[in-house]
Amino acid sequence: MAVVERVKSGSKYEDMFKFSRLVKVDNWIYSSNTAGRNYKTREMSEDVRKQAHQALDNLEGALGGLGAKLSDTVRFHIAVATPADLEPVLEVIAERVGGNDPAHTIAIGPMPHPEMKLEIALIAYLRDPATPDIETKVAV
Repeated sequence: MAVVERVKSGSKYEDMFKFSRLVKVDNWIYSSNTAGRNYKTREMSEDVRKQAHQALDNLEGALGGLGAKLSDTVRFHIAVATPADLEPVLEVIAERVGGNDPAHTIAIGPMPHPEMKLEIALIAYLRDPATPDIETKVAV
């Protein structure tokens, strides 16, 4: 029987709308969409790069509660408000995931709040540390 763990990050919306920041089922970790808002101070920068870093900080903190890290991510879902926001967000993600090259799904369109420039969700796989590194293959 699979064990299901839920992680909250302190967003008021988690309690209000009954969702978890992360849900872990066996070794798989699924996140909710995560904005670039500091959940403690409620502040949100106007700068898209700072929002991306904050969203990843929010996710990284939640992942840490499960013994995982951003480099365990196998897929990101990246939603940005405008096409101009996409490249800076992708650059921040590339800085933060290390040598991992996860799959990406990208959406561009309006955000739920006018100050929001992005939301990021992820799927991570927490592998046994004794397991060898994952191999990258190039298809031609």
